[in-house]
Amino acid sequence: MFRPTRAELDALLAEDTPHGDLTTDALGIGERGAVMRFTARDPQVVAGIAIARGLIELAGGSVATLAADGERAAAGTALLSAEGPAAALHRAWKTAQTTMELLGGIATAAREVVEAAVVGERRVSVACTRKTFPGARRFQLAAIRAGGCVVHRTGLSETVLVFAEHRAFLGDEAPEATVARLRAACPEKKLVIEVATPDHAARAAAAGFDVIQMEKFTVEDVAEAAALVKSRWPAVVLASAGGISPANAADHVRAGADMLVTSWPYTARPRDVQVTIEPA
Repeated sequence: MFRPTRAELDALLAEDTPHGDLTTDALGIGERGAVMRFTARDPQVVAGIAIARGLIELAGGSVATLAADGERAAAGTALLSAEGPAAALHRAWKTAQTTMELLGGIATAAREVVEAAVVGERRVSVACTRKTFPGARRFQLAAIRAGGCVVHRTGLSETVLVFAEHRAFLGDEAPEATVARLRAACPEKKLVIEVATPDHAARAAAAGFDVIQMEKFTVEDVAEAAALVKSRWPAVVLASAGGISPANAADHVRAGADMLVTSWPYTARPRDVQVTIEPA
């Protein structure tokens, strides 16, 4: 389960109330008891519950969560309720609501891709990339996981993925020599390479790469790469990447992709969450 850090929550609250809540303070209602309720206005896969709870508690309210990240919520489903001083609930209100709406949109889109990638009895992993909004990666990766996707990479530090931009510096070095150098430097890591053509995929498999990321391959190219690679190197993982969405996920799986890599959920529109605040 995703848990935001105190530092993350502090930063979120400070962004919206750097010098207090002028309206609530000016009206003199901050000490009055209040009740706040969050309800799904759109059907959605829930995400951001832990963040919303943490924000409200940090602001000074008490919270009852009525749904969990990853659950499907129909329109009208109660997601969260809170009690506390009006000042506390008003302080956390909009940041908590917006976070749940944005992450709920990502989680819902992630679930759409995951479900589209099921072809008969064949179910492949859908991995989401690190192309998140800078500073919000932990939150967005939590949302795609709530939707059923897995994390492609959290950053540059934990995976070996060779792009054309790396190979440009290797001169005439043979792919086998590159693999040998990487195995020596990172013996515990899988070696991944991004390729642009089916022939390049076959050369990479022959060189010893573990995962071949097929960038913006057509469905026909995926099928050709699978025919070239799988008969000789069945353990090599073929990953379709670039432009993967619910519209074409099944086609790539049928063509032979072992996994899908996508950034599509990050572009999802937010899902509406209605918030009411009333006197206790």
